Amino acid sequence: MRRFAAGLESAPEGFDLDPADTARELGVGARGGRNSPFQRAVGRCVTFELARQPADAVLAVRRRFPPLPRRLLLRLPDSLQELHIRWSEPQEATPGYENMKRRSRRLALDLLEVTEEREAVEVQLLRWRLHPALAHEATEWAWTLRVRAARAAAAAHVGPSCDQGS
Repeated sequence: MRRFAAGLESAPEGFDLDPADTARELGVGARGGRNSPFQRAVGRCVTFELARQPADAVLAVRRRFPPLPRRLLLRLPDSLQELHIRWSEPQEATPGYENMKRRSRRLALDLLEVTEEREAVEVQLLRWRLHPALAHEATEWAWTLRVRAARAAAAAHVGPSCDQGS
């Protein structure tokens, strides 16, 4: 999966991959066929829903990994199940709404860097299918933060005169 991710970083639209060369690069041997170590590794990626084969000679892979589904988690040894649960707990501790609110606020701040128009930010968030209340809240939060920062910067520049002739 790291090899696929690296390829997608350099070619986000997709890339050609020679299975024999890739297998050699990964150290699993270049032996071909359906039961080759490389093909079995790709098969495991499909089994664990990290990739899918929509057509012959095409492999679609995830760029981000979701939490492991329970049915697949139960197939792991106990030690790996415990490790996975400890890893995923912090992500699940934050409610979905809080995650969406934090994400929408970051998006609103980024959009304000591109455009100075408050309404344009909210409209773009709505285009991205954020809930209207969430889009509005994020826009207002980002705008307030930006206004405060501008006031603080202006106050920092206002001070005693630098004119020494007085």
